[in-house]
Parts: sequence; C-alpha cells; structure tokens
Amino acid sequence: MTRLIHVLNGPNLNLLGQRQPEVYGNETLADVERACADLARDLGVETRFLQSNHEGQLVDWIHEARLEAAGIVINPAAYTHTSVAILDALNAFDGPVIEVHISNVHRREPFRHKSYVSRRADAVIAGCGTEGYLLALRRIASLTAAG
Repeated sequence: MTRLIHVLNGPNLNLLGQRQPEVYGNETLADVERACADLARDLGVETRFLQSNHEGQLVDWIHEARLEAAGIVINPAAYTHTSVAILDALNAFDGPVIEVHISNVHRREPFRHKSYVSRRADAVIAGCGTEGYLLALRRIASLTAAG
C-alpha cells in the first residue's frame, strides 16, 4: 500500500526562484515539487504537494491530512513565527511532522528564531536549501515504513 505524505508550503513560496534568490536560491516551487515526486516514487510513497498564501487554507489541508496522510512535511514560511492556528491543527495530526526551512532561520533576523510549529514537529530541517524537502521525505518514509 502506498503511503501519502502531504508537503505543505506557506506564504510567498509561490515566488521561489524569483524572491530573494540570494537567500532562497534559484529553484522554483515547481522544481521542488518535481524533485519530491521523483524521490517519492523511489521511496514507494506518494506526495500531495500544496502551497497557499492563506493561513486558513493551510489549516484545512492539515485537517484533511488527518484522514489521508501518513505524515506531513511543512514549510510554513512566515507563519512559522506567528501561527498558533497551524500549531493547533498539527497537534491534532497523529503522524510524523517535519518542519522545513530553505534558509537557516537561526542566522537571520531575531524574530525568525521562534517557531510555533517546532513545538509539534518531530524534526526541523533548516539551512539545507530545497534539499531539506528531500531529507524530510526520506525521514518520514523511514518513520512510516513499519506502519
């Protein structure tokens, strides 16, 4: 049976490759989605790759994941530092959650050092560029292999 992993992306990630390439690189979100889909096939899992600039939409997708996903990879972007609603939704999800950040948030502005999502995340990957998504997929695939 194929395991489904939700890969959720927060605000402004639709501008990946265009916005601050010196921080986030030149890859687009479509490039990341393709890389995730390719790796997922190799790992024997499926991905549902989604992006929204709206907090409530992300919360709704986390609720949907409760019914269909083995795990969640989430790059909440700016909502990392502000969203108790996303934290509460993730707390209602039983599977593994891995928080991903393309940049090393701990080397950036002080307000980026606090993450509500980290209070629920089973792991946090930061500063590995878009490869962090692939690392997160590998980890969730290994965590859910026995399940």
